[in-house]
Amino acid sequence: MSTAPEIAGPVAPVPSHGGPLEPAPFTVRARAQETRDTVSLVLAPAPGSEVPAFRPGQFNMLSVPGRGEVAISISGDPGRAGEWVHTVRALGLATQALAGSMPGTLIAARGPYGQGWPVDRAWGKDVVIVAGGVGLAPVRPLLLELLRHRARFGRLEVIYGARTPDDLLYAPELAAWRGRTDARFQVTVDAAGRDWYGDVGLVTQRLPDARFDPASAVAFLCGPEIMMRLTAETLEGRGLPREGIWVSLERTMQCGVGLCGHCQFGPYLLCRDGPVLPYRDVARLLRIRGL
Repeated sequence: MSTAPEIAGPVAPVPSHGGPLEPAPFTVRARAQETRDTVSLVLAPAPGSEVPAFRPGQFNMLSVPGRGEVAISISGDPGRAGEWVHTVRALGLATQALAGSMPGTLIAARGPYGQGWPVDRAWGKDVVIVAGGVGLAPVRPLLLELLRHRARFGRLEVIYGARTPDDLLYAPELAAWRGRTDARFQVTVDAAGRDWYGDVGLVTQRLPDARFDPASAVAFLCGPEIMMRLTAETLEGRGLPREGIWVSLERTMQCGVGLCGHCQFGPYLLCRDGPVLPYRDVARLLRIRGL
């Protein structure tokens, strides 16, 4: 029997530039406007510095000097060394500063942190990916890994939803993915005008049409918590065991290394134990209002 390939290389537990809380200087190499309030930044390290490898699903702590620090998932290609890519939605002071950064801007970054998507659990199985809104950013590295090693997996079903067509991320790449014949991409929006010819509705409404073998499949979910909970329940209803479902959770991460406790979710510190966790372990917690 052949063994599973090494999919995403080893990750240094502490960045080579210093301790776990010490940021390193990066420069914005390129900037892409994804939507009206969301951009993707390509970060390059200082000359002579190395960029630590990362696993799909991990995150970095990013800051613009004087504007605060925020946890942002790594959305780049784990097979492409020498740069970090982050997709940032402008919401608060720190993210507004990051989203407004132009090429040449200095960014402080530390990481990578957290537990990523368990790609090894998908070896030889059907894979279902469901993402909502900017939740596509944390699963993009996972998707790129699966597509790079496409022959190593079974059927690949991807369902992506956004509020409107203008809120869809990675439009050129999304069009290319939808044109593939070895994977199935469903894209839906909550509301659209007459110029939209795609699906309209929630991602859960597309799940009955998803093609996978419940006895041999894994599912990776990322988006609003209510979306992930309803999606997981629907997948369970189709026979996918709870043990085969993984979710990416977010809270206010401040230290990134499990010290400050700001990201506590029940017994978990999401910066350390997550952000990717087995749904079986958090299903009860996701039903507690206000937790």
